[in-house]
Amino acid sequence: MQTILWEWINFALRWTHVIAGIAWIGSSFYFVHLDSSLKKRPGLPEGAGGEAWQVHGGGFYNMVKYLVAPERMPEELTWFKWEAYATWLSGMALLCVLYYAGASIYMIDPLTLNLSPWAAVAISIALLAVGWLAYNALCRSPLGNDDVKLAAVGYVFLAWLSTMIFSGRGAYMQMGALIGTMMVANVAMVIIPNQRKVVKALIAGETPDPRLGAEAKQRSMHNNYLTLPVLFVMIANHYPLSFASRWNWVILAIVLVVGAVIRHFYNTRHKGLPSPWWTWGVAVAGMLVVVFLSMAGPSHAERAAVAPAQPATFADVSAIVTSHCSMCHAQEPLQPGIGEPPKGIVLDTPEAVRLNAREVYLAAAATDFMPPAGVADIPPLEAEDRGAIASWFNAGAPGE
Repeated sequence: MQTILWEWINFALRWTHVIAGIAWIGSSFYFVHLDSSLKKRPGLPEGAGGEAWQVHGGGFYNMVKYLVAPERMPEELTWFKWEAYATWLSGMALLCVLYYAGASIYMIDPLTLNLSPWAAVAISIALLAVGWLAYNALCRSPLGNDDVKLAAVGYVFLAWLSTMIFSGRGAYMQMGALIGTMMVANVAMVIIPNQRKVVKALIAGETPDPRLGAEAKQRSMHNNYLTLPVLFVMIANHYPLSFASRWNWVILAIVLVVGAVIRHFYNTRHKGLPSPWWTWGVAVAGMLVVVFLSMAGPSHAERAAVAPAQPATFADVSAIVTSHCSMCHAQEPLQPGIGEPPKGIVLDTPEAVRLNAREVYLAAAATDFMPPAGVADIPPLEAEDRGAIASWFNAGAPGE
């Protein structure tokens, strides 16, 4: 009963996180598009900076942006903030339920840094706070005037640092949580407070400090450019080639660039400027480099597959997999804390091993994703065993 309840809590948090994320990202994309597409036209109300006409759902919408308070302020203003808050709160709850509760499985790799589960969780929480404080300080420094340098100095360093502390999967999780924390803190601590100050000044008939709007706009654009990388990180934990390969931190840095140039393409088009088609060349080239880097082997050279002297047989591989993986990947897992076989993959019989040959190869030979290195009672997979799996799979994964 407890296991089933825990699984449904996990599921419900994931669902909530996805729903909130869609709402937040959708509003971010929409308002950046709207702001970029506003046009100055004769006859606009006094104080209006531009308008845009849109059609959707059988109706027409006339969107007008006021640079100062309109003559008559509405009784209610819609503040776009709860989507961001709900995304972060559900994400943090999921982080606690999945990663922090299973830190030994998901966050720790002794070859990277031999941490206790509590130490890993404490470092993770501390890095979230330190990461936001460092980012906020950099934004307010002279470096904040150059967004490209800001990203290079801050994000790439943090991506590298995370892979020096946590397992590959844990590092990606940490970066996803950090980006999300920075984005929601931008909303809660900069964008919304600055907007409230601007609204208060406009209602009072005063001229708002232009720095308030400029700072809020900068942080809003940062959030917009970070959405695609954070979505990549959200789904990357299902693909070990991204996080469990040797150049995982470089892959993460490249994805930041790819996501940014794709957003730059659309943001430029929304402004009515010539389309920067070069961005797609950069994006495609970046992803090709990512594919190439993912083939460099496991994140630690000590776990790189060593080719066997004789081609491995199906019996050899089946024995290796069932002895190292069936504690978790069984109809009824024996590993404490595992209620169901991860990803629904069962590897407790030779036939099950053959049917899941691709997954076994990707997780245990092409990368060092499995078995989890941070769990003491799960026997490690030697380089020769990984080589046997690779040899068998590359020979077509024969069943006999």
